[in-house]
Amino acid sequence: MVTKFTDLETITRTGALLIVRLDSAEEALAVAEAAVEGGIRALEITLSVPGALGVISTLAARYGDDVLVGAGTVLDAPSAVACVQAGARLLVSPNLEPEMIAAANRYQAVTVSGAFTPTEIVRTLEAGADIVKLFPAEFSGGASYVRTVRAPLSRAPIMPAGGVTPDNVKEWFDAGVVAVGVGSFVTKAARGDGDYRRVTEAASVMLRAIEEARN
Repeated sequence: MVTKFTDLETITRTGALLIVRLDSAEEALAVAEAAVEGGIRALEITLSVPGALGVISTLAARYGDDVLVGAGTVLDAPSAVACVQAGARLLVSPNLEPEMIAAANRYQAVTVSGAFTPTEIVRTLEAGADIVKLFPAEFSGGASYVRTVRAPLSRAPIMPAGGVTPDNVKEWFDAGVVAVGVGSFVTKAARGDGDYRRVTEAASVMLRAIEEARN
């Protein structure tokens, strides 16, 4: 039986959480599958995707314990419970919502909760989140901001989301993040023409960049 600790280790081991925020369930499913083929082992389907719960259910059934399938943009406790019932073992929010975190912890789902300022980071940890999602990372001042924040908050498990690419991923890990939220570089790689092999390759490129950054 996979435990919450095993699921959390999936994120920290690979160093990547794929954020799938697309315009249709079909595209989200195809992108997720292609990214898994490229090595992604933790992903979230945001609830902004039409039919997101169905996509989560399909992926959870298809990959079982091999891939950590989660839900993103989970803004309240009822949504959290619905996502868990659909098969999500990971819940992600762009903001701090203590009731969402409490519901996730009740069902032993991993939580990644959004924060921006030092106060929000501390409140997020106090609420019981497993990882703090620095969001939107591209407006934070980048890796230097993380380095500054982690001076007094050295134990904060921070994951930036927004604008992460293979070109800048080393800067983030050098600053001390535990993982990165990966979005458009992978999810938009098919360029709208249905060639999802590009998604698979983009996922591989990103994971190689993360491995090199950590080494």
